[in-house]
Amino acid sequence: MDNFLKKLKGYTRIFYWVFVFVMTAVLLYLAMPGDLKFKYEYQKGFPWKHENLVAPFDFAILKTDEEINREKEEQLQSVVPYFSFDTTLVSIQTQKLKNNWQTLVPPGDTTLDEAVLKLSHALKSFYTSGILPRAPETYNVLSGEKELKKRVGNLVVKTPLSKIHSEKTAYNAILDTISQLENEYPGLAEQLTELETEQYISANLEYDEVTTRKEMEEVTRNISTTRGMVQTGERIILQGEIVDDEKFQIMESLEASYENEKGQGIKSYMVEIGKGSLVLLFMGLLFTFMYIYRLDILHQFSKLSFMLLFLVTIVFFTNFINTFPNLSIYLVPFAIFPIIIRTFFDSRTAIFTLLIATILTGFYAPNNYEFVLMQFSAGVVAVFSLNKMHRRVHLVMAAFWVFLTYAIIYTALHVIYEGNLASYNFKMLQWFALSSVLLLLVYPLIFIFEKMFGFVSDVTLIELADTNQPLLRKMAEEAPGTFQHSMQIANLSEEIILKIGGNPFLIRAGALYHDIGKIATPEFFIENQVVGINPHDKMNYQKSAEIIIDHVKKGVKMAKKHKLPLSLVEFIATHHGTTKAQYFYLKHQEENPDKKVDNGAFIYPGPLPRSKEAAVVMIVDGIEAASRSLKEKTKENIQELVNNMVDQKIKNKQLEDSDLTFRDIKIIKETLLNKLMNIYHVRIEYPKEKNDETTVK
Repeated sequence: MDNFLKKLKGYTRIFYWVFVFVMTAVLLYLAMPGDLKFKYEYQKGFPWKHENLVAPFDFAILKTDEEINREKEEQLQSVVPYFSFDTTLVSIQTQKLKNNWQTLVPPGDTTLDEAVLKLSHALKSFYTSGILPRAPETYNVLSGEKELKKRVGNLVVKTPLSKIHSEKTAYNAILDTISQLENEYPGLAEQLTELETEQYISANLEYDEVTTRKEMEEVTRNISTTRGMVQTGERIILQGEIVDDEKFQIMESLEASYENEKGQGIKSYMVEIGKGSLVLLFMGLLFTFMYIYRLDILHQFSKLSFMLLFLVTIVFFTNFINTFPNLSIYLVPFAIFPIIIRTFFDSRTAIFTLLIATILTGFYAPNNYEFVLMQFSAGVVAVFSLNKMHRRVHLVMAAFWVFLTYAIIYTALHVIYEGNLASYNFKMLQWFALSSVLLLLVYPLIFIFEKMFGFVSDVTLIELADTNQPLLRKMAEEAPGTFQHSMQIANLSEEIILKIGGNPFLIRAGALYHDIGKIATPEFFIENQVVGINPHDKMNYQKSAEIIIDHVKKGVKMAKKHKLPLSLVEFIATHHGTTKAQYFYLKHQEENPDKKVDNGAFIYPGPLPRSKEAAVVMIVDGIEAASRSLKEKTKENIQELVNNMVDQKIKNKQLEDSDLTFRDIKIIKETLLNKLMNIYHVRIEYPKEKNDETTVK
């Protein structure tokens, strides 16, 4: 039955792996574009490295952006701006003039009628030509123009700018007319002066941006984006021939039309098969890598699902940004991907997954080689520069190094391709800078991922290792001896892990919390006892062992209550492994020599430590406690203690599930010996000076 269950569990795990990786492959397949890829790579100014190329089909030669922009400018210059013309204003203003004039002079005088008629005629001429609110030269749309279009409904009339008045020039002109009438009709000078001239002048032309914009769009819409054709079978370029500007544009045109001509019928299905095969290949490589180097990730659903989901997200988001013509693909802070993988896993995993992500994305990115080279290099630099991330400045410096990597590689490639910096695109540096600044999103993303997937970052471990944390503060107050013991274990363990390799932040936090279960009954542990008072003296050894062993269970319960990460709970649960409470076990045997001792009552519940860090804390915990009981703390005694206790852990198979090596064990022994000698101030014995009777005089 056990065999069957074991096999069933194995098959279930394999099915789960297949399902997860196939689903990831499907998501990546959907996230990647489905267009055919042009199989030739070429660079302007470099020799054509492929075989002789002839046109596989008829295609039009595309104009360059410069050519199209030049034609647009020429066409836009021919567009005459539109101004809406108000035809009703002239009658309103002339009628107002006549009404005001009648209040100033008596009716029936023909001379008076002639004067107002001449004034009205002058006013009409200004309105008929058109009056602008301000001078024509102040309008940007009229800069360089000699005429404008007056629009009344569907009727459009071109008018020279020389005939157009502004409100100011029209006002001055009407004043001149009044002056002439005063000279011509001296008897009306007083009445003419009383006219409030400014009230008859008002603009009847207004810039019609909508109509002007429509004509501009219409003119530019009709500009052809192509120039000439290349016929099927026509030679395009020979092997070894230099790709000059003209050849480059022809190749760009061929590549642009390739998808439209070839993506039909059976060809489109073949493209999908090829894309699917490519994705499956890289998923297979990723699985193989994790199976060989990070099997622990495959066995943890949260870790595996996070990594694969994050991979899909970064590929999808990058390809999505690439669909916007006004955005650069380098806007995506691609280096966030390896930084976060490095934070929650390790550098090797981060770099390998970065390689897969850049290749999958770069296959459809513009300038494939350039994209893969720049993103992979920037990602590796980000991983190396963020070996530690417990200070904000580390991330800022990483963002700076990423930007510098982008800039150096882009500049180097530009110089290689162009041979000079004359056409250097400085706008790319803006995209690189923005992408680097977006790396600062790492901190909030790490917080979100920690909450969603139960991860623990170095930043969180540093926060938890602060002795002002409530649980540690409680230990310091209620179990001061245990607190000092935990501090000592943390210092020793951190020193060891720095030498054998591991996470110093994890081991320090784990060591500080490993004995928190003793807070429940601190007086039962010798480091917290007052001299001469020991509660174990009043109970049997089996009960004493039960209380001592119970601090592990209580510690786990307390840790879960305070929502400590599972990675720290491991230290609490495993720091005694499945060893015995040896002192009480032997004492119980002495008291009951004829009885069969129940070993289970004296054994810690375990489990055994799985991580390297937890295994080190188990070793250090026992040795540090035992070293304090040594009567003579000499180098030989400490060395014997360290060797015996480590060998005993190995003999009792307490380190079987951890990944400690024999080299690690050797370093652990040497480090503990040196550190304990320093702690207890063990000094070597100096030889005594001999009296030399034959001194030299």
